[in-house]
Parts: sequence; C-alpha cells; structure tokens
Amino acid sequence: MSDPAPILWLIPALPLAAAIACGLAAFAYADFKRYSHWPCVVGIAAAFLFALVALVIVFRRDGAAAVLTYFPWFQAGNVDVGLSLRADGLTAVMLVMITFISTLIAIFSIGYMHGDPGYPRFFAEFSLFVFFMTGLVLANNFIVLYACWEGVGLCSYLLIGFWFARPSAAAAARKAFLVTRLGDIGLFLGILVLWAYHPERSLEFHQIFRPAVIQHYASEGVLLPACLLIFVGCVGKSAQFPLHVWLPDAMEGPTPVSALIHAATMVTAGVYLVARCMPLFGQEELALLVVASIGCFTALLAASIAVTQTDLKRVLAYSTVSQLGYMFLALGCGVRSERLAVFAVTAAIFHLFTHAFFKALLFLAAGSVMHAMGDVIDMRRFGGLRKVLPTTHWTFLCGAGALSGFPLLSGFWSKDDILAANYAASHGTGGGAYMLLFVVAMTTAGITAFYTARAYFMTFHGPQRLPPEAHGHAHESPPVMTWPLMILAGGALLVGIVLGPTGLFERFLERYWMKGGFPASISPEHAGGHFSFVVMLLSTVLALAGIGLAYWMYVKAPGMAPLLAYRIKGLYQASRSKFYFDEIYGATVVGPANAAAHVLRVFDQYILDGLVDLIGSLPSAVGYVLRPAQNGLVQFYALLMVLGLSGFVVAVLLR
Repeated sequence: MSDPAPILWLIPALPLAAAIACGLAAFAYADFKRYSHWPCVVGIAAAFLFALVALVIVFRRDGAAAVLTYFPWFQAGNVDVGLSLRADGLTAVMLVMITFISTLIAIFSIGYMHGDPGYPRFFAEFSLFVFFMTGLVLANNFIVLYACWEGVGLCSYLLIGFWFARPSAAAAARKAFLVTRLGDIGLFLGILVLWAYHPERSLEFHQIFRPAVIQHYASEGVLLPACLLIFVGCVGKSAQFPLHVWLPDAMEGPTPVSALIHAATMVTAGVYLVARCMPLFGQEELALLVVASIGCFTALLAASIAVTQTDLKRVLAYSTVSQLGYMFLALGCGVRSERLAVFAVTAAIFHLFTHAFFKALLFLAAGSVMHAMGDVIDMRRFGGLRKVLPTTHWTFLCGAGALSGFPLLSGFWSKDDILAANYAASHGTGGGAYMLLFVVAMTTAGITAFYTARAYFMTFHGPQRLPPEAHGHAHESPPVMTWPLMILAGGALLVGIVLGPTGLFERFLERYWMKGGFPASISPEHAGGHFSFVVMLLSTVLALAGIGLAYWMYVKAPGMAPLLAYRIKGLYQASRSKFYFDEIYGATVVGPANAAAHVLRVFDQYILDGLVDLIGSLPSAVGYVLRPAQNGLVQFYALLMVLGLSGFVVAVLLR
C-alpha cells in the first residue's frame, strides 16, 4: 500500500469513536461502567497500529509527503478550507509516539482510576484528548491545526480539573486554560498575518512553505513578526517562560493525566509546531535566537526550582518544563548552515521522542508510589521504598537515569545531540550568544542530574518510612499498572542506543520529512551530525557529578541538605517559592484584573443596570399617570368626550 488515504483518517477517528462510546457508558448500569475503559484502550491501540502502517507508507513513498483533502470544511469569502491531512516523516514519528505512549497510560489508568465515580468520564476525556492531539499533528493547514490546538487545550482543562469538587483542582484547570489562552492569541494573530500576506490567501502548509512565498513574506517585512507570534502560542502550550506557571499546578489532576500531558502530547505541541514551521523560522536568524534564548533560560529556571521541591510530581513537572526548554534551544540553533539546521531540528525531535518514554515512565512510577502511599506524594513523608515497591523502584531508576543523562541511556544520546548542536552554533560570526547559551545548557545538565537523583534517593533510599495514610496500601501496584512501567523502562534504556549512535532516527527524518516537507533550500545532501567528543565527555562528567553530589547529600550525609539550605536560606527560599512568579503574576496581572473586574461589576450593576431599569420603569410611570382616566365609569368617559369636543370647537373658533 502506497496511498495512505484509506487509513490516515482512522488514526484520529478511532479515539473519537472511543470517546463517544466511553461517554455513553457513563449512562449505563454500574456493572457496565467498570468496563468503560475498553473502548479507550482498544481505540487508541488500534490507532497505534494504523500509525505504524502510516510509518511504513511514508517509508515506501521515499520521502514524498502525502497531502490528502477528504472534503471541504467551510468557505468564507476567498478562504476555502478543507479537511486536509498530511503524512510525512515528522507526522509518522509523532503519531507512533503519541498513540503508543497514550495506550500504555490508558492501560495504567485502569488500575489507578479503579473505583473512581467518574471512571467512564475519565476515559471519555482521555480519548477525546488523543483525538485532538493526533488531529493536530496530521493537519496540513493552519485552520485544522488551530481547531485541534484549541481542542487539546479544552481537554487538558477537563482532565486537570477532573476532580472538580476539589478547589485546588478547579483552580489549576482554570489557570491552565487562561494562561495557555494568552499564548493562543499570539498563534491566532500569526496565522492571520500569514494568511493576509499570502499571494493566494492560502493556509495550506505546502503553499505557505514554498520558498517563493517565504521570500514574499520577507520582502513585506512580516516574516519575523509572524514567526514570533507563532512562537508565542508555542510558549503558552509548551509552558516556556514567562507562561510556564500553569504546568506545575496541573499536577492537581490524576497522575495518568500528568503523564499524558507532560510526556508525549500537549506540552510537546509547541515543539512540534516550531519544527513544522522551520521553513519560516529558518529564514530569520533573530527568530531562531529568540527561540533558543527563551528555551535555554526556561531550562535553567525550571531546573533551579526543581532542586528544592518536595512534591515528587512537581519535581517531575518542572523537569518537563526544563526539558522542553532544551528542545526549543535545539530548534533555535539551526543558524548559518543548512547542515546545522537539519541536525538541530532532528536533535530537538529526537529528544522529544526519547523524553516521551522516560518522562511518561517517571510520572506513572510516581503514580504507583502515590497509589501505595495513600495519595501522599510529599517526599519528606516517606522513604526507603525500594523493598516495598521493587518493580516501581527499578523502573523509576531507569527513567531517572535517562533523564539525568546517564551514559548510554536514551536521554544521554538525545541531550548530547542538543548540546552538540548548540556548541556548533557557537562557532562563526555572531556565535558569542550561542556560546553563552551553551554554558547555561551545560550547567543545567548538571542541575538536572542532581535534582533527578535527589528525587530518587529521597523516595527509595534511606530508612523505610511510611505515612499513616499508607496503612493497607503499602504494597506493589497490580500488574495492570506495573506492565506499562516495565515496557516504558525498556524504552528508556534502549530507544536512545538503538536510534542515537546508529543515526537511524536522524536519517529517517532527513529522508522522509525534510526531503518532502522541509524548505527546498535544505536537502538531505546537506545533512549530517555534529558529533563532539568533548561535549559528550563534559556532559557525562556533569551528569555523574550531579548524581554523586545527590548521593552524598541524601544518602551518605543526609544532614548536609538541611544545613546547606540554612546557610543559603535566601536563595533556597526563593527557589522553594518558585522565585515568586505566582506572587508576581498575582500583583501585576491577577490583582489588577480582579480590581478592574470589580470596578466594571459596580459600573454594570449600579449604572448600566440602573439606566436599563429607569428606561424599563418609564412605561409604568406613564401608565400610572394615565390610569385615573381609565376608571370604568361611563358618565366620566362622556364628560371627557364633551370636554374634548368643546376644546376642539373653541380651538376652531379662535383660529
């Protein structure tokens, strides 16, 4: 099969059908509700199989992208938008990753969400999320992409606020929805700019990314603004500075939701969009520098906050923010060289791919810990769990090693590619800024290894400590939860070494995406790695040093951590308080907005409503004045008629 049209639409359609089936199960008898996970698991697993078929089809097409328009969606004026899907190397990689990781998380959720009153609703929202996410990466025009982009935001709101009766969960869902909307405004404006200045008023990717059209945007002076506006949308969705504040609070949702949002789906949408739009970004070095700078600063900021957090899920959340920053750093390093541009983009997507495995693993392992500890996730309240949770311990260790950049694990290869791309970008004219980013990225790599090892040692080493809430729960999770952990652990161990040093991932994207969907000025002939033994050695030393420091502070000399925290009390408290970003937002955005809303509410209630009430009372007042004349007495009406007639006669005579 070389034509993907018969099967491509099934990849999003199956999760959508599963969402409908799970939603209907919510109205079934209680005996049927406990089986409402089956449509979700089967639908997403089937979508994964079709994604594999799509991958094979892309391989057989030898890099030629398949663009399929199934039917016209809507037409308004000179805007003609069809339901247009695209199959190329980037799409195929993203689809396989999203559906595979989502299938494992759905299976894990069967055990984790067992007995929850909203069991069918959870799987309905879960399936709907996967529908929108697969639609987002399949979209071949900005309208379909934006519709699915907003759908992903809606589903994240529903999933984060799944336990809506909890005030903290409702607040976190509202915060995520509003903050990401700020970024979405930028994306919408960027799409409008691209449409308004397109010679043919098209929003199709293959039309917008034509070299002649890109040159037209540049000559009109709108290419840089369009790129920056699109990046604003990516900053919101992928939780980059300064719109990063929503992601840690998203931990209020169920742990499988945290794994779904933070691993391979929603937060990677921004990275995917910048990679997809690299034909535009690649022509603006200033836009690339902005992307790299924001990503690098976010990576350092989030890592600095993760160092002091005691909530295991929040440590992982800030880790996600930091790793996404690394991906944006890589995307911004494709400057001055076609070969470097190709390597930088493939490094970002490779890290996105490996990150999906070990971050989903870490979140699900944290959920297993939480399940055993009676929903307690504060690392200060438990410890020494390696014997209580042996499978969770070893799988968490695999994920932690990959995240730390431990040699030969998946994160080691993909993160080194990013650092190598950054180092290569620092050479040549104007490379000073990228050299500074390289130093910051290297520092962040060491911090990452430290806080990851800290979380591992605090949770699984030291004397065994169990919270009172763990009574009756302190045992390993059931197989339906541990099997996904073991599969993901295998990915965290092997994906990097299979795809990294062999160059399979890079060559696949070069041939089956960039050949058919990348700018014509960048071809596979210009591709190639920028391997640097010095960079690899330095990152390895920093990773091992971070792990060793955490081992010394939390295992060998556990009294050193509180002593050090006391000696740098100011810095420690700032990190512990997330550098007061929530307070800053409260003082500069939320507070003034609430004050303005209060003023407008008073104006609306006492002035506008008063004016409307006054106008509404006029007919009543007029009726009150005229009411005495309508008293029902015939003789009174006759007298009025006589008086009226007399007045008329007098008026005529006086005339």
